[in-house]
Amino acid sequence: MDNTPENRQDLEQILQRIRQKKEDYVRYNFSREQNDQLRTFFDLAQEFDGLEDFYRICVGILYEFMQLESSLYLLDENEKDLHLVCDSKNGVYRPYLTPSKDIYLNEEPYNAGDSYVIPIFRKPVSSKDCFPQVAVMGMFQVSPLSRLTAADLFFLGKYTNRIGYNLYNRKIATQNISHLRFINNLVMDIEHNVITPNMYFKHLFRQLKKSIEKAGGLRTFVKKMKESPEGMENKCDMVLEQIGQVYNKLLENLRQIEEYHANTSLFLESLFRRDHFVQGHLVLRPKLCSIEEEIILPQLEQYEKRLLSKAIQIEKPSDMLGEKIHLNVDVGLLAQVYANLFSNAVKYCQEVVSHDGTPKKVVAYGRQIIRNYFGLGHDAIKCNVFTTGKHLSSQEAEAAFTEGFRGEESKSQPGTGHGLSFIKQVIELHGGVVGYEPTEQGNNFYFILPIPEQEPRESATF
Repeated sequence: MDNTPENRQDLEQILQRIRQKKEDYVRYNFSREQNDQLRTFFDLAQEFDGLEDFYRICVGILYEFMQLESSLYLLDENEKDLHLVCDSKNGVYRPYLTPSKDIYLNEEPYNAGDSYVIPIFRKPVSSKDCFPQVAVMGMFQVSPLSRLTAADLFFLGKYTNRIGYNLYNRKIATQNISHLRFINNLVMDIEHNVITPNMYFKHLFRQLKKSIEKAGGLRTFVKKMKESPEGMENKCDMVLEQIGQVYNKLLENLRQIEEYHANTSLFLESLFRRDHFVQGHLVLRPKLCSIEEEIILPQLEQYEKRLLSKAIQIEKPSDMLGEKIHLNVDVGLLAQVYANLFSNAVKYCQEVVSHDGTPKKVVAYGRQIIRNYFGLGHDAIKCNVFTTGKHLSSQEAEAAFTEGFRGEESKSQPGTGHGLSFIKQVIELHGGVVGYEPTEQGNNFYFILPIPEQEPRESATF
């Protein structure tokens, strides 16, 4: 049991506020109808969870109890522009409307024609602060002003305060739910794009261990050479040759580990940014980069051995060689897009028979410039990753980029169905679109991104 002075002090603060509210309500001297309105507001605010239903409650109560028309204006998510979101005549507006010039944000009530406009204050930052700073979330317009008494105006001010406090709590709850959903998705991103691929380090370490063991064997052999120097010259040549092999293998092991570490670090940086957790969604850090040189080829190298181990041929486009099309993208996140596509190619690429009767398994990448795709003068680049194999069904194609999707052909393979939905999320954050299309001998997964207008654009096809 907590009997500390701090606990008692906290209770006393609450009791003090209760006493203050008792005194306030005596002083307010609300009528029975006004008290009924407040009770109805609180009851319905608890009954209906949806934000739009809450908007309707705010305007509906005044209409039913007092036959007053009212309009609810709120700031947008960036807290810059005021919008009409709901009124007692039409309900919720979709999309929200721009208010007339006589409705503006203000910390004091004001008259606008035959209406009374009241600021909607958010909940104070700290309930323990006697003079907390508050901010205006929007405005509440009530009409006709000509029918309102001084007692009505006072009541409407208190009623609007209830709107503000409840709205603030709902927005905080919505943000918290959104943050939790984002963190849950981010955990899946980390597991799918970092933790699972990170198992490849075990393979690299095994290769390194073999090289070290071979170096240890040479060390033992050299010790024996010292003990029996006969035929030293031939033995030295053999040892030197093997040392050279081990040396080259160790260098290759080091290169692979360094590259894989750099790639993993890139993924971790792009997924663990503080901005993601503060904003509750992925936050881009775009920069101009050459897509093949800086994104595609490094990711393809990570998967090349795994592709070749499954007899999958890699076809690279000749028209991207040395190409200088630059995109303004988040390198870390777009690299994970290609990592997901190449990972899927390892798992799902299937053998087909070519026109000359030769069986083959192929993964290919490329790009196509699409003029005016995002409007006149706004060109786009379509980035493709193709694999041979059976086409997706129409139902599978429609659901391909949804969370948890796994086609019939993929159920025998390990996976979570998260990769394509991650791709969709990242590409749409960049202002692009994703898609799937069946081709003559397989499947093409693609995404389309805007090309920065200041960059020179060259025409080519996949």
